[in-house]
Amino acid sequence: MQSFAIRSLAGALCLAGAACVISSRAAAQPAAQVFKELKRDVSLPLSELGRLTPQQPNKFSLRVLKVLPTAPVEPVPQYAVADAALQQQSLGPVAATVGLNFEGLGLGQYGFLMEAAPPDTNGTVGDTQYVQWVNLEYAVFDKATGAIIAGPFEGNSIWAGFGGGCDENNDGDPIVQYDKIANRWIFTQFSVSTTPLLECVAVSTTSDATGTYNRYAFSFGSKFPDYPKLGVWPDAYYVSFNMFGLTNFVGANACAMDRNKMLDGQAATIICFQQPASISSLLPSDMDGTVQPDPGEPGFFMNIGTNSLRLWKFHADFDTPSNSTLTGPTVLTVSNFSKLCGGGTCVSQPSTTQKLDSLGDRLMYRLAYRKFPDGHEALVVNHSITTGIRWYEIRDPNGTPVVFQEGTFAPDSSTRWMGSMAIDESGDIALGYSVSSSSVFPSIYFTGRSPADPAGSMEGEQVIVNGTGSQTGSLSRWGDYSAMAIDPSDDCTFWYTQEYIQGTGAGNWNTRIANFKFSRCGTVGGGPVATLSASLLNFQKVVIGQTSAPQTVTLTNTGGDPMNLLSVAATGDFQISNTTCGATLASNAGCSITLTFTPTKKGTRKGSLTFTDDAPGNPQVVTLKGVGQSIALNPTALDFGSVAVGTTSDLQTISISNVGTTSVAFIGMTLSGGAAADYIVAANTCGATIAAGDTCSVSIAFRPSKKGKRAAKFNVKNNGGGTPSVATITGTGS
Repeated sequence: MQSFAIRSLAGALCLAGAACVISSRAAAQPAAQVFKELKRDVSLPLSELGRLTPQQPNKFSLRVLKVLPTAPVEPVPQYAVADAALQQQSLGPVAATVGLNFEGLGLGQYGFLMEAAPPDTNGTVGDTQYVQWVNLEYAVFDKATGAIIAGPFEGNSIWAGFGGGCDENNDGDPIVQYDKIANRWIFTQFSVSTTPLLECVAVSTTSDATGTYNRYAFSFGSKFPDYPKLGVWPDAYYVSFNMFGLTNFVGANACAMDRNKMLDGQAATIICFQQPASISSLLPSDMDGTVQPDPGEPGFFMNIGTNSLRLWKFHADFDTPSNSTLTGPTVLTVSNFSKLCGGGTCVSQPSTTQKLDSLGDRLMYRLAYRKFPDGHEALVVNHSITTGIRWYEIRDPNGTPVVFQEGTFAPDSSTRWMGSMAIDESGDIALGYSVSSSSVFPSIYFTGRSPADPAGSMEGEQVIVNGTGSQTGSLSRWGDYSAMAIDPSDDCTFWYTQEYIQGTGAGNWNTRIANFKFSRCGTVGGGPVATLSASLLNFQKVVIGQTSAPQTVTLTNTGGDPMNLLSVAATGDFQISNTTCGATLASNAGCSITLTFTPTKKGTRKGSLTFTDDAPGNPQVVTLKGVGQSIALNPTALDFGSVAVGTTSDLQTISISNVGTTSVAFIGMTLSGGAAADYIVAANTCGATIAAGDTCSVSIAFRPSKKGKRAAKFNVKNNGGGTPSVATITGTGS
């Protein structure tokens, strides 16, 4: 039976923090801190480094990587929180085809030596290779075949011969990334078993993961840099930590490493903005695709608050670090949620009372960023809540950030958690995650959506591998994170890696690596994609026979191929007054349709604007709505000008006409508004009803009670549709 040696903080316990409640106000940021590397060099090739570092000699001394929380676990609500984002509609099976699906590092695979739990599964894909790094080993695979090329090697082997803690200690919390702009690999893990406490970073010198590396060691003084998360950006490698002192959580740290210097192996610095203990578990934005952010655009950091997302912007200036800025947070309100297990442990498994950790207190890696050829920017991210796995797409993060769409995916009662997301070049979104319940062994699934799917919805999930065992032995730790990456070669193929178990036990986990691709992505530019600027136009109340102000809807082809537009038609009392749409719509081009509303009858009037095209989801439909009114007022505004306080103005008259085809009953005529008492209905020729085609009138006088502008409304309540009919009244007391 395996024994579990649990390390204390003084012995450099491997930590993973928990989230806190954060103020929604943007506070003044502390001054930037600048840290120089303690050491740097250029390594031997990776294949030689691996042989220089021996594996742990005793495979039975498994290390359990515990959690030192940043805040207490929140109580789980007795009753489920209403989730307005919970997906109700069931869509067809996810329109993606799985390609490779093979075993990653884990028990019994490739000579992997089980050394720690949980695996902290992560990996990414490069030009020709896939690298997976788990606690506490990594390996390089051929991405075309899945065959192992190098490894598994101990995590600290990357720093073999470097000296110090990075060389000596294999402490985990690893991240491996691929810089798609420079075609380089980035490896990072911490060294915390000895002092100084370090963050170890290695940047490859070529696109070959088995080649040489520029190696660095950074220290943040006496602070423990826990739960590091790395994002690639054109001007920096942005990284976040949960920082700890000897006995307490200090706060999240948002940092930027000098990417350009590290690519060249030169002396490099890391610029940080240390946050207070009320802020934890930030995620940095990580760029996918080939369209880069605008020059000088800041990197983004995000975490969750109470029913909200919080967004920071980090501009790094390595020439003059004092010019660096971290601004925010911008608080984005989202649908109400409760964190899964309150952020603690509650995920059920079959045939055991042992529950699994949720990590529901934080956003899950990555905060994936993509800029599209039409210029719009999107971030996608997820976290686990009591009702399912919650995901978001945030648009315009550098302008006016908005939650473009959100959804909670929970097609059945099983728990879905520990997810990771990304977007391909055609706007398809993929979400991978773990699934478990009292009847379902922890397994690996994925789902996804295309831009043509209803907002906030995911298609039917697909299994990557079914687990066949539960995790026992009082071991609750599960994952900490997983990794969804996009293949830079085609910008379409998703690669996902996650943990599962082949047989019930403790510390006997396995991992899986799979790739898949949406059918529409990469096919002659990805095909056309129809995107509407609005799904509903509401023209409000309009008198029968009169024409509303115009409203416009834009159709944009966000796909890679031209769109054939076969027809555009409006129904009901709605008319197309202008159009810029032709027979075809080029990739990333848009056209507009302008409509008006002329009601023919009283009451609610509905119609539709339908675009018939060859894009997925055809036809594209905009719902049209308005209300027809039988009662017409003339004029619809009275202005009495300036009248002395206490005196009465001349009368002004409003004609009231029934323009409908049936008699209308008056329900009441009232004055409303702050200055209603300053106006007098002096004459009224209207009876209880008004016949079709008839007109009556009401005369009104103004007697101001005080100086200044005095405004009110005259309301004609009736059963002729769209009640009340309203005229505005203004005057000035002098």
